[in-house]
Amino acid sequence: MKPVVVKVGTAILSRPEGGLNAPRIRALAEELAGLLKKNLRPILVTSGAIGAGMDAFGWKNRPTVLKDKQAAAAVGQPALMEAYKAAFAPLGVTVAQILLTRADLDDRERYLNIRNTLGALLERGVVPIINENDTVATQEIKFGDNDTLSALVAARMDAARLFILTDVDGLLTSTGADGQLLPEVFQITPDIEALVQAGTGSAKSVGGMASKLSAARLAMASGVEVWIASGRRPGVVADIMDGKGVGTRFAANPEALSARKRWIAFGRKVRGALHLDEGAARAVTEGKRSLLPSGVLRAEGAFDAGDTVRLLAPDGREIGRGLAAFGAAEVRKIKGHRSQEIEGLLNRAAPAELIHRNNLVVL
Repeated sequence: MKPVVVKVGTAILSRPEGGLNAPRIRALAEELAGLLKKNLRPILVTSGAIGAGMDAFGWKNRPTVLKDKQAAAAVGQPALMEAYKAAFAPLGVTVAQILLTRADLDDRERYLNIRNTLGALLERGVVPIINENDTVATQEIKFGDNDTLSALVAARMDAARLFILTDVDGLLTSTGADGQLLPEVFQITPDIEALVQAGTGSAKSVGGMASKLSAARLAMASGVEVWIASGRRPGVVADIMDGKGVGTRFAANPEALSARKRWIAFGRKVRGALHLDEGAARAVTEGKRSLLPSGVLRAEGAFDAGDTVRLLAPDGREIGRGLAAFGAAEVRKIKGHRSQEIEGLLNRAAPAELIHRNNLVVL
């Protein structure tokens, strides 16, 4: 039985006047306990630690200094887990806390240990509660937001579904009062991306619909069905499981990426970007070919050989990711040149491809 991942944001877990929303946490616990009764295997990805810490310190706005964020998380994480334990205990459900950084999923040995631990917990009917380890995470090893974390967990655990519960009903056609709910999305196109705006949902939260769309894209490519729906609606997860059509459904890609391709595209920190000309963009996306240096206009970032980089079309859209065969300094020397010129330019033996097609993922 494949697990089901439920992600809930700070805006749902917190009260407007401050403090954790205990009734909503109890309702969420009841929903997940209901999944267990149906022999499903829920994993909860939660935000809220920094928000809970802010309340303890009497802060009204989310801190921007790293040490303040870490202090708030250190104080708030125990309070958050106590709230979950208190909510699940009357239901006879045991919960487990797992704190992660991006480095934990980047390292294959650590990732396999995490996967094995989660599997053992799920087999025993325990609900794993996952959060980013904000007390130690630096900018270098942060997921950025728990939407991304939930999508990575769903992909790595081969989940059947990912529920991203937020403070809106789903993906809307506009952010104004006339916005209509989109019930289903089969592919995240530039038109779909244009519907959302980056930004924060509240003074205590990180991300917005843009980050949720990015997470959906990641999970869809990994063969996971995604739902974005209102976490304030009672019984929202059960309603979706019962086919009541609540929120926006993002269909799983029937040609899910292999485990290795998922690792290339989403399992590692992106270190830079390559801007391609029209011909190279078509060769990569339509022709499924390797990326040659002749099609690269410029390199962005300070990456090394073997690092993951984004591939950007002339209009700035991200069209793929791959493992660079050269570091940024060498790419800047060979960009725009033919493959047979590479060895002369670098004064050493070198591959003909900047990114071989086996190390490239088209998004």
